[in-house]
Amino acid sequence: MTVDRPADGDRRAPVVARDAMPEATVLRFEQVTRRFSASGRTVTALDAINAEVSGGAVIGLIGPDGAGKTTFLRLCTGLLQPDQGRIEVLGIDVGRDPEAVRARIGYMPQRFGLYEDLTVRENLELYADLQGVAPDEREGRRSELMHMTGLGPFLGRLAGRLSGGMKQKLGLACTLVQIPELLFLDEPTVGVDPVSRRELWQIIEHLVNTRHLTVLMSTSYLDEAERCRSVLLLHEGRLIGADTPAHFTAQVAGRSFLAGAPDISKRRLQERLARMPDVLDATIQGAAVRLVTRDADAAAIGSELRSAVAGMDLRPVAARFEDSFIVMLKARVGTTNPAAPAEHGAADPTPASPPSSAASAPNGGEPVIVADHLTRRFGDFIAVNDLSFRVDRGEIFGLLGANGAGKSTTFRMLCGLLPSSAGELRVAGYDLRHAAPTARGRIGYMAQKFSLYGDLSVLENLQFFSAAYRLSGARRQARIGWALEEFGLGATRNGASRDLPLGFKQRLALACALLHEPDILFLDEPTSGVDPLARREFWHRINALAESGVTVLVTTHFMEEAEYCDRLAIMAQGRLLATGDPDGIKARSRSASHPEPTLEDAFIDLLQANVTEQAA
Repeated sequence: MTVDRPADGDRRAPVVARDAMPEATVLRFEQVTRRFSASGRTVTALDAINAEVSGGAVIGLIGPDGAGKTTFLRLCTGLLQPDQGRIEVLGIDVGRDPEAVRARIGYMPQRFGLYEDLTVRENLELYADLQGVAPDEREGRRSELMHMTGLGPFLGRLAGRLSGGMKQKLGLACTLVQIPELLFLDEPTVGVDPVSRRELWQIIEHLVNTRHLTVLMSTSYLDEAERCRSVLLLHEGRLIGADTPAHFTAQVAGRSFLAGAPDISKRRLQERLARMPDVLDATIQGAAVRLVTRDADAAAIGSELRSAVAGMDLRPVAARFEDSFIVMLKARVGTTNPAAPAEHGAADPTPASPPSSAASAPNGGEPVIVADHLTRRFGDFIAVNDLSFRVDRGEIFGLLGANGAGKSTTFRMLCGLLPSSAGELRVAGYDLRHAAPTARGRIGYMAQKFSLYGDLSVLENLQFFSAAYRLSGARRQARIGWALEEFGLGATRNGASRDLPLGFKQRLALACALLHEPDILFLDEPTSGVDPLARREFWHRINALAESGVTVLVTTHFMEEAEYCDRLAIMAQGRLLATGDPDGIKARSRSASHPEPTLEDAFIDLLQANVTEQAA
């Protein structure tokens, strides 16, 4: 693939993605601009975009929150019209004939419109009606889609009772009831477990290989972008790059390292290395810290880094696409701090006043969370089955599992929101059977979905939750002021929270969860759909809280995020399959043929072994 790049300052020159032997162009943007009015100001979502995409492959659309990805896709489908410029899809001018375009494409938005009170079969029939599929074609098409998605055994199940991964597969099946020539997918794998992500990718690649379908998908997972034939990189409404992932990765070759030190925690090591001038990015990977440096002079950089941390081991590792993505964005926003990208307008997110109750918790050196033989039944269904684990003070403990494994039910019991059917549960030294309200006062909770009040402003949400936590007077005002300053929310304090970009919604949700200075923090899928920059900012805050003594329990489907945990518990069908630190979990999947398994590999191996055991 080659790229025509604009000359500096020349916004008229196109950024064009083309193969060396290109197929027909399926998508063309010519000087496309789209603006929106919000809260009395005009926002330019896309600014003079020029791009071409050729067919027959998966093309990735990536960029930070607010980069313009969803607007880009909606313009492609004719759901929005540009303020300026021209868009051509499959040779059709979208502005002149959007209906002709929609008849030949498929589009799956982030929140696909499944009807949860209808069965899988009824949803498929409904979309077949909407897409005008002939009655005599439906049975064969449904059989093919059910075989492709593995949903055949669930035709009679209500859509509302499917797991998150199954819902995404049903949404994709409904989109494909009428085979499109071009398929647009907006974050199709957000909120689904690694097994379902792999299955969705298998479906997409099968369609590309057998139907010669072209797929343009936005994603916040850069390991997915690395699987695409080419990627379009958006930033602040502008297209700043279009090429193969390998091309971008090659630009940062020799700049990636893995660091470890015996006498310092991985969180403190990450913090120290992240502040060094030669380090552009520092993320936790198991017991080590992965670095991306400013240049590839390994000898000079290695000497400087080792001098900063006594006894540090430093070894080079292969670059990855995510490294190049971060380097490109850091170059544009002009910052080296992974926790405070300039476009977010935040200060260093290390809490200025970390929760104080952690230092005075009543249970001394005892585990902060104790679950012994925890069980929860709903009628005849056992959602959580004989679960036992302990979590120590200042520990980040990850609870992993496929959709429907029982993680959210476990969370609700740990928070005192749901009584257990059997077993013992102690949180912050309190038995939740007798002192759930007292224990809840020590807990901060950040829900999987944005659970604040969209009609309220940022400030009104903070005021509401501070009152709910019984803060008053000077302390209440001090904590609200702390939240606005530490999370960079001052500029948006009077804006409706529903209008915030996803990364800012996440900041507000975490700020509300920390207002009362809890010593235990529960995070349920906290960074689902959030871009890598915002994810780094978030985990910088969480690491600082853990270092101050706050205990963190987190569920996540993003395996690279699970690397930040001190220990993990992996669940399936309500049962505990394995516990251990990330490196120990990965070691279980190590073999001569696979010497360096990822955490995702190990997770999937455990689940597949469990399926085999259950089948036997």
